[in-house]
Amino acid sequence: MRPGSTIRRSILVVDQGQVRRRRDTLATEEPLEIRLLAGSGVERRTLAVTMRTPGNDFELAAGFLYGEGVITQRETIAQISYCIDTTDEQRYNIVNVLLNSASLPDLPQLERHFFSTSACGVCGKAGLEALHMRGQPLLTSGPIVASTLLTSLPGLLHQSQGLFRTTGGLHAAALFTAEGNLLAVREDIGRHNAVDKLIGWALMERLFPLRNTILLVSGRAGFEIAQKCIAAGIPILCAVSAPSSLAVQLAQDFGLTLIGFLRGERFNLYTGEERLGEYVSA
Repeated sequence: MRPGSTIRRSILVVDQGQVRRRRDTLATEEPLEIRLLAGSGVERRTLAVTMRTPGNDFELAAGFLYGEGVITQRETIAQISYCIDTTDEQRYNIVNVLLNSASLPDLPQLERHFFSTSACGVCGKAGLEALHMRGQPLLTSGPIVASTLLTSLPGLLHQSQGLFRTTGGLHAAALFTAEGNLLAVREDIGRHNAVDKLIGWALMERLFPLRNTILLVSGRAGFEIAQKCIAAGIPILCAVSAPSSLAVQLAQDFGLTLIGFLRGERFNLYTGEERLGEYVSA
């Protein structure tokens, strides 16, 4: 059976000494194995296992592969499908990504087996070195935006978080145009999974390059999210919570505009002030 993004459970609610039983909606968390296949599908390798909220699994796989540099363009992917076992039954926790190549690429990423939890991704130091080694270009262009536009984005994101309103337990990532128009929202129990789903959606819809877009995440901005932003060419990353020190370092190195604590009418600008129209040196 295909897993849903939520499940219902019977719980006890204790409120001021009073106990009552009710049904509660929980965000689903299940493993997803991402397998890479080449040519006829004979050569294959498991590349990652991540804990995720089911839904938009193909986008998640595509976004993960792009962010890690395994693929560099949409045309590299021939097909994405769920695994079919020996009884011809689909296994919805295994995704096969078939490449348009006779063999699997010889990449450092394929020399180790990733295991990603819903809370953290690949080791930050290793990821930083990988970005430099594969010649990731600097984000030298991008839109100039007003602070009033940025402060309007969290409200737009909140209005689109359907699963969060139901469960209270999901992160969200939203992609906006430079004019503040919402392009898409993805939700997941893992913040970096939500970003992978969003970037995978843009890749599969052939919307790259994303140089005139803004990414907003509902939680903190860690290294992994900044890394994925840079790999996708997104010049502005906003978070409603704090960035990590390594995310700020990465943003500085690659020219990413990084904004944290975007709440109400205020925010902290950590890097990339040249993209904020009314910026005044203080």
